[in-house]
Amino acid sequence: MARPHGETAELLAPAPRRPKRLAAVVVSTLVDRIVSGAFPPGTPLPTEPALCETFDVSRTTIREAVKVLEEKGLVRARQGSGTTVTEEDDWNLLDPMVLSATVRHDSELRVLDQLVDIRAALESQMAAQAALTATDADLREIEAVLERLSAQTRIPEMYVDTDVAYHDRIMLASGNRLARAIVRTVHAEARTSLRYVGDPRPDDCEASNAGHIRIFECLLARDPDGAAEAMTTHIQQAWRRRRPKPGTA
Repeated sequence: MARPHGETAELLAPAPRRPKRLAAVVVSTLVDRIVSGAFPPGTPLPTEPALCETFDVSRTTIREAVKVLEEKGLVRARQGSGTTVTEEDDWNLLDPMVLSATVRHDSELRVLDQLVDIRAALESQMAAQAALTATDADLREIEAVLERLSAQTRIPEMYVDTDVAYHDRIMLASGNRLARAIVRTVHAEARTSLRYVGDPRPDDCEASNAGHIRIFECLLARDPDGAAEAMTTHIQQAWRRRRPKPGTA
Protein backbone atom coordinates (compact mmCIF):
# COMPACT_ATOMS: atom_id res chain seq x y z
CA MET A 1 0.00 0.00 0.00
CA ALA A 2 1.36 3.40 -0.94
CA ARG A 3 2.27 5.67 1.92
CA PRO A 4 0.18 8.84 2.29
CA HIS A 5 1.99 12.03 1.45
CA GLY A 6 1.46 15.77 1.39
CA GLU A 7 -1.80 17.05 2.90
CA THR A 8 -3.11 13.51 3.32
CA ALA A 9 -0.16 12.61 5.52
CA GLU A 10 -0.83 15.64 7.68
CA LEU A 11 -4.48 14.74 8.08
CA LEU A 12 -3.63 11.19 9.16
CA ALA A 13 -0.84 12.18 11.53
CA PRO A 14 -1.50 11.47 15.24
CA ALA A 15 -3.05 14.44 16.99
CA PRO A 16 -0.59 16.18 19.33
CA ARG A 17 -1.17 16.03 23.04
CA ARG A 18 -3.38 18.92 23.97
CA PRO A 19 -2.29 20.87 27.07
CA LYS A 20 -5.86 22.01 27.68
CA ARG A 21 -7.05 18.45 28.16
CA LEU A 22 -4.25 17.76 30.59
CA ALA A 23 -4.86 21.11 32.26
CA ALA A 24 -8.48 20.13 32.92
CA VAL A 25 -7.31 17.29 35.16
CA VAL A 26 -4.91 19.61 36.98
CA VAL A 27 -7.63 22.25 37.38
CA SER A 28 -10.15 19.76 38.78
CA THR A 29 -7.67 18.51 41.36
CA LEU A 30 -6.49 21.95 42.40
CA VAL A 31 -10.05 23.31 42.66
CA ASP A 32 -10.87 20.49 45.06
CA ARG A 33 -7.72 21.09 47.13
CA ILE A 34 -8.29 24.83 47.33
CA VAL A 35 -11.97 24.56 48.27
CA SER A 36 -11.28 21.79 50.78
CA GLY A 37 -8.77 24.02 52.57
CA ALA A 38 -5.70 21.98 51.71
CA PHE A 39 -4.39 25.22 50.18
CA PRO A 40 -5.92 27.91 52.46
CA PRO A 41 -6.69 31.46 51.31
CA GLY A 42 -3.65 33.71 51.40
CA THR A 43 -1.16 30.88 50.94
CA PRO A 44 0.90 30.29 47.81
CA LEU A 45 0.27 27.41 45.47
CA PRO A 46 3.24 25.05 45.07
CA THR A 47 5.80 26.29 42.56
CA GLU A 48 5.56 25.46 38.87
CA PRO A 49 8.34 22.83 39.09
CA ALA A 50 6.62 21.18 42.06
CA LEU A 51 3.27 21.09 40.26
CA CYS A 52 4.90 19.76 37.10
CA GLU A 53 6.41 16.93 39.12
CA THR A 54 3.20 16.22 41.03
CA PHE A 55 1.03 15.97 37.92
CA ASP A 56 3.75 14.80 35.52
CA VAL A 57 2.94 17.54 33.03
CA SER A 58 4.77 20.39 31.33
CA ARG A 59 5.06 23.97 32.51
CA THR A 60 2.79 24.99 29.65
CA THR A 61 0.05 22.76 31.06
CA ILE A 62 0.50 24.12 34.58
CA ARG A 63 0.35 27.70 33.30
CA GLU A 64 -2.84 26.93 31.40
CA ALA A 65 -4.34 25.41 34.55
CA VAL A 66 -3.39 28.41 36.68
CA LYS A 67 -4.98 30.71 34.11
CA VAL A 68 -8.26 28.78 34.43
CA LEU A 69 -8.05 28.92 38.24
CA GLU A 70 -7.66 32.71 37.97
CA GLU A 71 -10.78 32.88 35.80
CA LYS A 72 -12.67 30.99 38.52
CA GLY A 73 -11.48 33.54 41.09
CA LEU A 74 -9.56 30.94 43.13
CA VAL A 75 -6.01 32.25 42.72
CA ARG A 76 -4.14 35.41 41.80
CA ALA A 77 -0.90 35.12 39.85
CA ARG A 78 1.61 37.97 39.97
CA GLN A 79 4.86 38.25 38.09
CA GLY A 80 7.71 37.60 40.48
CA SER A 81 5.38 36.84 43.41
CA GLY A 82 4.03 33.43 42.46
CA THR A 83 0.41 32.36 42.65
CA THR A 84 -1.65 32.91 45.79
CA VAL A 85 -4.99 31.40 46.81
CA THR A 86 -7.63 34.14 47.07
CA GLU A 87 -10.13 34.71 49.85
CA GLU A 88 -13.38 32.74 49.68
CA ASP A 89 -15.39 35.88 48.92
CA ASP A 90 -13.54 36.14 45.58
CA TRP A 91 -14.47 32.63 44.42
CA ASN A 92 -16.96 32.38 41.58
CA LEU A 93 -19.65 30.19 43.10
CA LEU A 94 -21.66 30.29 39.88
CA ASP A 95 -18.87 28.34 38.21
CA PRO A 96 -20.13 24.72 38.18
CA MET A 97 -16.79 23.22 39.21
CA VAL A 98 -16.28 25.65 42.09
CA LEU A 99 -19.87 25.27 43.28
CA SER A 100 -19.71 21.49 43.08
CA ALA A 101 -16.53 21.39 45.17
CA THR A 102 -17.95 23.90 47.64
CA VAL A 103 -21.09 21.82 48.15
CA ARG A 104 -18.98 18.68 48.47
CA HIS A 105 -16.87 20.16 51.28
CA ASP A 106 -19.71 22.08 52.96
CA SER A 107 -19.76 20.04 56.17
CA GLU A 108 -22.06 22.51 57.98
CA LEU A 109 -24.45 22.85 55.01
CA ARG A 110 -24.12 26.63 55.04
CA VAL A 111 -23.82 26.86 51.27
CA LEU A 112 -26.79 24.55 50.75
CA ASP A 113 -28.85 26.67 53.15
CA GLN A 114 -27.87 29.77 51.17
CA LEU A 115 -28.70 28.03 47.92
CA VAL A 116 -32.19 27.22 49.18
CA ASP A 117 -32.63 30.87 50.18
CA ILE A 118 -31.61 31.96 46.68
CA ARG A 119 -34.00 29.49 45.10
CA ALA A 120 -36.85 30.68 47.29
CA ALA A 121 -36.16 34.33 46.50
CA LEU A 122 -35.80 33.91 42.75
CA GLU A 123 -38.45 31.27 42.20
CA SER A 124 -41.03 33.12 44.27
CA GLN A 125 -40.49 36.20 42.10
CA MET A 126 -40.79 34.10 38.96
CA ALA A 127 -43.95 32.39 40.26
CA ALA A 128 -45.48 35.83 40.85
CA GLN A 129 -44.57 36.88 37.32
CA ALA A 130 -45.94 33.64 35.87
CA ALA A 131 -49.25 34.25 37.67
CA LEU A 132 -49.52 37.49 35.71
CA THR A 133 -48.11 36.56 32.32
CA ALA A 134 -48.45 32.80 31.80
CA THR A 135 -50.49 31.97 28.72
CA ASP A 136 -53.28 29.42 28.72
CA ALA A 137 -50.89 27.08 26.91
CA ASP A 138 -48.31 27.60 29.69
CA LEU A 139 -50.88 26.74 32.34
CA ARG A 140 -51.95 23.60 30.51
CA GLU A 141 -48.36 22.41 30.29
CA ILE A 142 -47.70 23.19 33.96
CA GLU A 143 -50.87 21.30 34.87
CA ALA A 144 -49.73 18.31 32.79
CA VAL A 145 -46.47 18.14 34.74
CA LEU A 146 -48.40 18.47 38.00
CA GLU A 147 -50.58 15.52 37.00
CA ARG A 148 -47.45 13.44 36.43
CA LEU A 149 -46.17 14.47 39.85
CA SER A 150 -49.41 13.46 41.52
CA ALA A 151 -49.20 10.06 39.85
CA GLN A 152 -45.60 9.55 40.99
CA THR A 153 -45.76 10.38 44.70
CA ARG A 154 -45.46 6.66 45.51
CA ILE A 155 -42.39 6.39 43.25
CA PRO A 156 -39.85 8.85 44.73
CA GLU A 157 -37.09 8.09 42.20
CA MET A 158 -39.37 9.30 39.40
CA TYR A 159 -41.01 12.05 41.42
CA VAL A 160 -37.76 13.94 42.13
CA ASP A 161 -36.96 14.37 38.43
CA THR A 162 -40.49 15.46 37.57
CA ASP A 163 -40.32 17.88 40.50
CA VAL A 164 -37.42 19.65 38.79
CA ALA A 165 -39.41 19.77 35.54
CA TYR A 166 -42.39 21.32 37.33
CA HIS A 167 -40.35 24.14 38.82
CA ASP A 168 -38.56 24.71 35.53
CA ARG A 169 -41.82 24.98 33.59
CA ILE A 170 -43.07 27.69 35.96
CA MET A 171 -39.77 29.56 35.60
CA LEU A 172 -40.06 29.32 31.82
CA ALA A 173 -43.59 30.75 31.96
CA SER A 174 -42.29 33.73 33.94
CA GLY A 175 -40.16 34.86 31.00
CA ASN A 176 -37.23 35.71 33.33
CA ARG A 177 -34.39 34.02 31.45
CA LEU A 178 -31.58 35.27 33.69
CA ALA A 179 -33.16 34.21 36.99
CA ARG A 180 -34.06 30.84 35.48
CA ALA A 181 -30.47 30.34 34.28
CA ILE A 182 -29.10 31.12 37.74
CA VAL A 183 -31.47 28.73 39.48
CA ARG A 184 -30.82 25.97 36.96
CA THR A 185 -27.05 26.36 37.37
CA VAL A 186 -26.96 26.25 41.15
CA HIS A 187 -29.71 23.65 41.47
CA ALA A 188 -28.07 21.25 39.01
CA GLU A 189 -24.87 21.22 41.06
CA ALA A 190 -26.71 20.97 44.38
CA ARG A 191 -28.60 17.92 43.14
CA THR A 192 -25.31 16.04 42.73
CA SER A 193 -25.08 16.06 46.54
CA LEU A 194 -26.95 13.32 48.39
CA ARG A 195 -27.13 15.66 51.37
CA TYR A 196 -29.22 18.02 49.26
CA VAL A 197 -31.57 15.56 47.58
CA GLY A 198 -31.90 13.32 50.65
CA ASP A 199 -33.72 10.00 50.51
CA PRO A 200 -37.37 10.98 50.00
CA ARG A 201 -40.15 8.58 50.99
CA PRO A 202 -43.65 8.50 49.53
CA ASP A 203 -45.05 10.55 52.42
CA ASP A 204 -42.36 13.20 51.77
CA CYS A 205 -43.45 13.33 48.13
CA GLU A 206 -47.10 13.67 49.18
CA ALA A 207 -46.25 16.60 51.44
CA SER A 208 -44.15 18.20 48.73
CA ASN A 209 -46.87 17.81 46.13
CA ALA A 210 -49.38 19.59 48.34
CA GLY A 211 -47.15 22.62 47.92
CA HIS A 212 -47.06 22.15 44.16
CA ILE A 213 -50.85 22.04 44.04
CA ARG A 214 -51.12 25.23 46.08
CA ILE A 215 -48.72 27.03 43.74
CA PHE A 216 -50.73 25.95 40.70
CA GLU A 217 -53.99 27.09 42.28
CA CYS A 218 -52.48 30.55 42.69
CA LEU A 219 -51.29 30.55 39.09
CA LEU A 220 -54.78 29.66 37.90
CA ALA A 221 -56.26 32.39 40.07
CA ARG A 222 -53.77 34.90 38.63
CA ASP A 223 -52.71 35.67 42.20
CA PRO A 224 -49.06 36.84 42.12
CA ASP A 225 -48.74 37.44 45.86
CA GLY A 226 -50.23 34.05 46.65
CA ALA A 227 -48.04 32.31 44.09
CA ALA A 228 -44.91 33.94 45.52
CA GLU A 229 -45.82 33.01 49.08
CA ALA A 230 -46.77 29.46 48.09
CA MET A 231 -43.47 28.97 46.26
CA THR A 232 -41.39 30.31 49.14
CA THR A 233 -43.22 28.15 51.67
CA HIS A 234 -42.94 25.06 49.48
CA ILE A 235 -39.18 25.38 48.86
CA GLN A 236 -38.33 26.13 52.49
CA GLN A 237 -40.53 23.39 53.94
CA ALA A 238 -39.25 20.81 51.48
CA TRP A 239 -35.66 21.63 52.51
CA ARG A 240 -36.49 21.42 56.22
CA ARG A 241 -37.96 17.95 55.66
CA ARG A 242 -34.91 16.55 53.89
CA ARG A 243 -32.08 18.57 55.47
CA PRO A 244 -29.70 16.23 57.33
CA LYS A 245 -29.86 16.44 61.10
CA PRO A 246 -26.92 18.15 62.88
CA GLY A 247 -24.03 15.76 63.20
CA THR A 248 -25.18 13.52 60.35
CA ALA A 249 -24.14 15.70 57.38
